[in-house]
Amino acid sequence: MSPAGAELFVLGNASIDVTLNVPRLPAPGETLMARGIVRAPGGKGLNQAVVAARAGARVRFCAPIGREPEAALLHAAMAREPFADLRLILAEQPTDLSTLIVAASGENSIISTGDCADALTPYIAKTFARPMRAQDWLLIQGNLSEAATWAAVSLARNVVFNTAPIRWISPRILAASTVVVANQVEAAEITGLTDPHEAARALGGVIGIVTLGAEGCILAESGRTRHIPAPAVTAVDTTGAGDAFCGALAASLTAGVPIEPAIIAAQHAAALSVTRPGCYGALPSAAELQSLTQGAHT
Repeated sequence: MSPAGAELFVLGNASIDVTLNVPRLPAPGETLMARGIVRAPGGKGLNQAVVAARAGARVRFCAPIGREPEAALLHAAMAREPFADLRLILAEQPTDLSTLIVAASGENSIISTGDCADALTPYIAKTFARPMRAQDWLLIQGNLSEAATWAAVSLARNVVFNTAPIRWISPRILAASTVVVANQVEAAEITGLTDPHEAARALGGVIGIVTLGAEGCILAESGRTRHIPAPAVTAVDTTGAGDAFCGALAASLTAGVPIEPAIIAAQHAAALSVTRPGCYGALPSAAELQSLTQGAHT
C-alpha cells in the first residue's frame, strides 16, 4: 500500500469457468474429446481483483452474479480472498459462464456469456465508484456495458482499462484512461494499426500498453515507445496470463510504483501463471506475488 493509503476499486464481471482440455483446438465443424472437466471461479474482473488483492493492494471489488445454487462457488471462493470490500451484486440473470478450451500447446479458445454482466446498471457502478479519492485507482475491463463502465470511469482520476473482451469500443473511456492495456489483436481492432508500436501510441490513454504474449509488451508514453521483454518460461496454459498481468500491474500502480517496474512485476506474474494449468487455480499466490513484486521493483 502506498503511504497515502491508496485503494484499488475493481469493477468487473464474475463468472463460473468450465475448462476442457483437448489435444488441439478444434477445426470448424470438428468434434474433439476432452480430457476431464474443471469448474472454478472466473471472469476477468474477478481474476484481476484477486491477483491485485493477493499482491497487497487494498482492493474493493464489485461484480454481478446470479441467484442460482451454483453461484455458491463464487461466494465461497471470494470469501477466502483478502479483499478490503466485496460486493457481489445479485442479479435476476444466471451467473455468467465461460467455456475454456485449452490445447496441449497451452493455447486456448474461450466462449463467455454476458447477460449477468449487462445487468450491472450505471447507477450501481456510480454508487460503487463514488467513494474514490484522488489517490485511488479504478481497474476496469470490457465485460460490463459501456454505460455502466463509463459511469465509474467518469468519477475516477486514475484508471487502468483492460480492453478485453471487446464488446464495444468507447473513445470516451479510452481518452479518460490513465493506462490502456490491450493485446495485439485488440489494439489493432481499436486503432486500425497492425504495428504494435503505432497501436500503443494510438490507444488513447496517457500510457498505452500492447501485450505480445511470450514476446513481452510495447509501452507507449509521451509519444515514445519501448519494448519490454517477458521472462522466458515454458507455457502450459495461457488462459489467465492477461488477468494476472493486469491485476499485478494495477496493484503496483496503486502502490505508487513507476510504470516500467510495474510492468516488469506484472510480466513476472503472468509468466508464472502460464506455467500451471487452469485459470483461477493458476493465479499466483499472495506469497508468490509479493516475492515477484519485491524482485521486480528493486
